[in-house]
Amino acid sequence: MKSHEGLVRLKLFQVKEKRRQLGQLDLMMGEFERMAAELDAQILSEEKKAGITDTTHFAYPTFAKAARQRRDNLFDSIRDLKAQKDEAEAALAESEAELAKAEALEQRDGKPREEETPPTDKRAMIG
Repeated sequence: MKSHEGLVRLKLFQVKEKRRQLGQLDLMMGEFERMAAELDAQILSEEKKAGITDTTHFAYPTFAKAARQRRDNLFDSIRDLKAQKDEAEAALAESEAELAKAEALEQRDGKPREEETPPTDKRAMIG
């Protein structure tokens, strides 16, 4: 019978890789949200100093305008990352299903994975 051990290892690697990618996306989204919050604080501070909160006012602080644009760009990036995360979660679910199929094939063939095989006591066999 053909061993499915290589297939199981490949599928397990793919699942781990997709989980790692999801973790990276979560970290990036968290970092972007933190940066956007910092920009919000800077915008409020700048508006308070200038005493102008109307973005269309001719004397609205240039720094606040630039910070707003950077913050909006971060929000766009967060939206894009959320879409990527949704796609990655779907790919992870598919990979987990493929791993389950590969493990089922391996078990059907009667070849348990090494991690699941209990170690034998050789002294008991000797006699």
